[in-house]
Amino acid sequence: MQTLIPQSQAFTLLGMSGVGKTTLALKLPRERWFHYSGDYRIGTRYLGEAIQDDLYLAAMRQPELATLLKSDSIFIRSNISMDNLAPLSQWIGTLGRSDQGGHGRAEFARRQSLHEQAEIAALLDVGYFMDRASTVYGYDHFLVDAGGSLIEVVDLDNPAQDPVLQHLTRRTQLVYIEAPDAHVERLIERTIAYPKPMFYRTAFLDAAIADYSAETGIASANDFAPLEFVKWVFPRLIHARRERYERLVEAGLARRVAADDIARVETEAEFLDLVGQSE
Repeated sequence: MQTLIPQSQAFTLLGMSGVGKTTLALKLPRERWFHYSGDYRIGTRYLGEAIQDDLYLAAMRQPELATLLKSDSIFIRSNISMDNLAPLSQWIGTLGRSDQGGHGRAEFARRQSLHEQAEIAALLDVGYFMDRASTVYGYDHFLVDAGGSLIEVVDLDNPAQDPVLQHLTRRTQLVYIEAPDAHVERLIERTIAYPKPMFYRTAFLDAAIADYSAETGIASANDFAPLEFVKWVFPRLIHARRERYERLVEAGLARRVAADDIARVETEAEFLDLVGQSE
């Protein structure tokens, strides 16, 4: 018979980059809390081979490296970690001109689709890791850092039929860490200054491409300047995600806590009290 960790002791943290999910995890006693990173699971398990293949393809374009690789004289691997997800971000890439480091629309869509499948699979692994953490390692508390893309892969129109939402709400309490407007603006400014790859829902991306094409007069997404498109689309993505998080809370599927309050948490007891008092 499957043993469930009590729901009050298992949480899935939701929210945008920089709201304090990882910082909170580091403040909780490591001897009692198992920290599960969805993005780390994606990068090491579900997209690990794809990331590795890209690295080898790049290296094989260099004759000297190709010779060494073919003779098994060297090997290449990504050094992905919970604190460094750059190999995953690099693999996802950006949409636009290949001579500026972008992917054409078809290739970008393929990678986005693979990432979506990997995201869903990693989130559906939560229960498996909870059971392992409890029965094998003796952890009685469990924290899931779901990453920002979770809100993109769930069906908010039919949450009762969505496998990810059903799995996570059955095994954990969803906690949405809401960023203040000032944080959102800083995040937008930082991303515009230093663009990075992102995951987009298909409907959102298709609409964004159409709007950007109409605004710029660039007919094909293959001809977009990758960084310019990211700068243009990111503020729209952030606002769209905030609306989707709000729907999750309104549906009663997640509790809401303020990022400023999370930042003030220093102990396990303070975290549990904060969640207990949340809406």
